[in-house]
Amino acid sequence: MKAKQLFIYLALITLSLTACEKANIDVDPDTGSGTITGEVSGVWQKGSTQLIKGDIIIPEGKSLIIEEGVTVIMDTTAKPEIIIKGNLYSQGTADFPVKFTVEEGARTEAKKFGRLWGGILAAPSCAELLLDHTIIEYAGATTSDASTSVKQHLYKAVSGENLPALWFSNVNGKLVVTNSIFRNLQEDCTYIEGGKVIFSNNTFYTTGTTGGDAINFKSGCLADVAYNLVYSTNTNALKLSNSGDRTPQAYIIAYNNTMVNTGWRRPSAKGGSIWVEALVRADLYNNLFANTRFGIKRDTKKPEDSRSVISNNLYYGYNQLTVNQFQPTTEIIAGSNDIIGKTAGDNDPKFVNYPLNTSVDNYNFSTSWNFHLQAGSPALGKGKTNFTRHHAAGLVLNGITYKSPEPASYIGAFGIN
Repeated sequence: MKAKQLFIYLALITLSLTACEKANIDVDPDTGSGTITGEVSGVWQKGSTQLIKGDIIIPEGKSLIIEEGVTVIMDTTAKPEIIIKGNLYSQGTADFPVKFTVEEGARTEAKKFGRLWGGILAAPSCAELLLDHTIIEYAGATTSDASTSVKQHLYKAVSGENLPALWFSNVNGKLVVTNSIFRNLQEDCTYIEGGKVIFSNNTFYTTGTTGGDAINFKSGCLADVAYNLVYSTNTNALKLSNSGDRTPQAYIIAYNNTMVNTGWRRPSAKGGSIWVEALVRADLYNNLFANTRFGIKRDTKKPEDSRSVISNNLYYGYNQLTVNQFQPTTEIIAGSNDIIGKTAGDNDPKFVNYPLNTSVDNYNFSTSWNFHLQAGSPALGKGKTNFTRHHAAGLVLNGITYKSPEPASYIGAFGIN
């Protein structure tokens, strides 16, 4: 009897150990939390934690849905890349965003500008990509010959490149990035080489060591960019270009964005707020520039499309050097109905809570700041609303319609609280 009991006891222990082992190996994403590597699709369930130990690939023709409250932990030794050949839908909420990050102990001051994992890289076969209420941080690792993106000829397909947090490359695809945060990144936050695109209600901060833009568009893009806050990017808030020889011609409509302190940490003086080049068609309305380096700046050797329209933008500079760099030249573009003063302090936007004397080199962002406008702001009532947007009727991703937001009668991303 004792022998039989011992046998049963040992069998139970063996079964228990087997179960524990299975709980810690790679799991089907549909089951919830787990350690993930290789090909993935299905659903990462609400509130789960996914530990990414190596590069993951969403195969062509398949989709991965990430539900609200999911935390995706990227291994800082493997520095994984997320390769999307199918579709990705990151569907967070205001209370429970999706978060792509690293272990808490790795989020140090020394790693403030990321490079701890690769990025989200969407191949030309990716038809739909959604980031809604999604936080992306500590990305931007440098590629090597061993990188999946290099082996599969994705992004720039060479070693030694600093990856963007998000790359999208299907001129026939659909990309919506809304209500999301990009922070603590080495270089470009986003690098977009085609597609029907909406960027709305996003925040970008603490990004770029020696280069990097918040949103970098190339040829093939038809994009609406609205109600975004960009704080202290190393270089431009928006880089708008038609380079790359893709069809259609890049046509970017950017309106009601707020840019603060951008461009000052760039070691060379290329740009600092919005840069236009290479026959990009750019319509720029209702944008607020506060202490940015330069106004809207063009590449004089490869300028923008002559059909571009610029109007109703507001500029503020705390010191005279900043104001001087807003003044129209062959490089700095003046729009119609723009509000551009000539003296330091002109056109104070009257933010609810932001010290306008903050150093332009500052990249530390405070969530206590409030960039809404107070009564009496010169930005109130000065916005243009009677222009056409690309995606007013909306883009349908995974059966849901996402519309580019209506323009506002004020300038900037935020009106009165």
